[in-house]
Amino acid sequence: MRDVPLRLPGPRPGTVRVALGLTAGVAAAAWAVRGRSSTVFAPSVWRGPVDRPALALTFDDGPSESTPDLLDLLRELRVPATFFQCGANVRRLPAVARRVAAEGHEIGNHSDTHPLFCFRRPGFIRGQLLRAQEAIERAAGVLPRFFRPPYGARWFGLREAQRRLGLTGVMWSVLGLDWKLPGDAAARHILRRVHNGAILCLHDGRELQRRPDIGPTLEAVRRLVPPLLARGFRFVTIGNLLCPRKSETG
Repeated sequence: MRDVPLRLPGPRPGTVRVALGLTAGVAAAAWAVRGRSSTVFAPSVWRGPVDRPALALTFDDGPSESTPDLLDLLRELRVPATFFQCGANVRRLPAVARRVAAEGHEIGNHSDTHPLFCFRRPGFIRGQLLRAQEAIERAAGVLPRFFRPPYGARWFGLREAQRRLGLTGVMWSVLGLDWKLPGDAAARHILRRVHNGAILCLHDGRELQRRPDIGPTLEAVRRLVPPLLARGFRFVTIGNLLCPRKSETG
């Protein structure tokens, strides 16, 4: 018996075009929500000026019980950073938040309880930003000017919430992946992608987790800061990256 070729029915006319259109639509929606350069749902920045060798080292999800170890390391390395803090963590560890500000680092808003904003109501989003602002101001004595959304996800209502609270959205140029990579691998990942004006995103907490292990983050910082300084880069806060002082522009 000879083989008979199997003939499968082809797609109906237009099916491929519809599928491609749906795929493109999903990709566009995903970019609007989480694309680092997207301003669809709210104004945001993902890098600073590229005409000077300045970098912003940022840390999300703190403060945590592990943040003091990072502060000790930054003091040793003599570099400033910007800490995007969660209100719930600040209320749990107000002394740590105060120390961050007292040592000259900048504090930004990272929501109150680190929820995913997608499909949330505008009032919920506004409340998350407001409660974090209040917690940080009460504990550290500073009112944040910058906001980084949890998981980097923006949604309807965020634009108005940022406007009301005077917050500028901040994404990142390089995501360190320090929550899942060993410290040396996270450092290599960042070092391959650094450029003038880059905003580097690492984590001194793990969402709302108590006593998180940030060993990989500490190792990444130890391995990436000295070579970047040797290459002529200077570390500044987000505020100074976006609005450099005259002394920093030559």
